[in-house]
Formats: sequence, C-alpha cells, structure tokens
Amino acid sequence: MKRIKFTESQIVKAIKEHESGKNVHDLCRELGISTAAFYKWRQRYGGMEVKELSKLKALEEENARLKKMYANLSLVHEVFKEAVEKKL
Repeated sequence: MKRIKFTESQIVKAIKEHESGKNVHDLCRELGISTAAFYKWRQRYGGMEVKELSKLKALEEENARLKKMYANLSLVHEVFKEAVEKKL
C-alpha cells in the first residue's frame, strides 16, 4: 500500500476545514486517509497555525541536537572518570 506524505500546512488546512463544519468521513475520503489518521493529526496539530508548527519543528530539531550533545559529553565524562580511578 502506497503511503501518502502530507505537509504540516496541508494537515492544518484539513483540520481547519473540519473545524469549519465539514464532515470527517467526507474529508478523509477526499484526502485518501483513514479516520484514525485524521484523529491522530487532530490530536497532534489541533489548534495550531502554520507558524506555530514551524516553531515546533525547530524546537524538536534543537532538542534532538542537545540530546546528542549531552550523550557525547556524558560518554567523555565517564571515560575521564574511569581514567582517574585507574590512576588512584
């Protein structure tokens, strides 16, 4: 089964259409998605604008970068700790 990739702006547009009164089943049929996928979108992106989504994405990328930095620093710290313990 072919997976369709939607952009955040398309997802927000679909949610806005639903909020304006369009039926979920009709909207899902037009987009070619299941109702479960739509409700997952609504749970994650509901009430957001496109600007907020771009900020969210930037924050998630920065968070991933900081987690990698922390992991690297903790490994270096452990190596230094073991080296000091071996000398004593």
